[in-house]
Amino acid sequence: MTNSAFSGTLINTMKLLLVVNPSASSVTARTRIVIQKALSADHRLEVAATSRRGHATRLAQSAANDNFDLVVVLGGDGTLNEVANGLAGTETALAALPGGSTNVFARTIGLPDDPVEATGSLLDALEAGSVRRIGLGVMNDRYFLFHAGIGFDAAVVEQVERQGGFLKRFAGHPLFVAATINTWLRHYNHKEPSFHISSSSDDADIGMTETNGMFAVCLNTDPYTYLGSREISFSPETNLHTPLAVVTFQSLSPSRLLPVLSSALGLGNGHINDSPIIDYQVNVSEGSVSGYDPVPWQVDGDYLGKEKEFTFRHEAEALNLILPLGTRDIY
Repeated sequence: MTNSAFSGTLINTMKLLLVVNPSASSVTARTRIVIQKALSADHRLEVAATSRRGHATRLAQSAANDNFDLVVVLGGDGTLNEVANGLAGTETALAALPGGSTNVFARTIGLPDDPVEATGSLLDALEAGSVRRIGLGVMNDRYFLFHAGIGFDAAVVEQVERQGGFLKRFAGHPLFVAATINTWLRHYNHKEPSFHISSSSDDADIGMTETNGMFAVCLNTDPYTYLGSREISFSPETNLHTPLAVVTFQSLSPSRLLPVLSSALGLGNGHINDSPIIDYQVNVSEGSVSGYDPVPWQVDGDYLGKEKEFTFRHEAEALNLILPLGTRDIY
């Protein structure tokens, strides 16, 4: 706990900004009104709606500069990522409310799927002063809360975003499954390595590692994502207090990927590290990637284009985060 505004007697003087993405999958006018009323009952609340890409980052930066105690995000993981980038390194805290189609980070920290119910959990956490300083991942100077991906998964996200907001809002997980198949068949070279990756571990027994890959994910916490109600877990030992985990796929052959996916879904007793196509590193402090051609990348499910060179690192104690009471041990 780092901010006295979160302690007992000062709770009713908190200054909150609610950032709403009106285009997010689970955001409705009714939900927004109910949440605004709940948050403003005991706090000084201002509300801002995002209108374009990057807008949420600027709203968060302004809130930090104006000494807001907390920025609450009602939106998907992309909006949450933008706000985190605006607040990193400041004392203004971040709180998540699930408003997207998957809500990976909100679910990871133990929030209910329903945004109104999650607001009740948030208010309980504020009353108890449940705020922690967490670490973030950084790739090419972009912070990420739960993961950054280079290669195949970013190409899948690109195809999903090409479908526009309407399909993403209403098709949800089936759209991602269809995009994954379509990307593998038509939009990604799955026969040759796409990049060379090196990483440095805080574990002295591991040190520096290097390998080629077709797809890599840097994890700031676990799970990687969700398929319906089931976690896709790549690195259960990675959390918001540890350095990064880096998982590199050296093949995209379906016959080799299916056992990895089965393990990640918790079907059976295996771990993805048992697969010969996986290079698995934990406690990673920093690293770099060199693409043989420009490679797509994404952070927290938000597609950011293509680059040939990447650097990544872990930044400890970068952000104040409101955590729901009784959440699992992720910090």
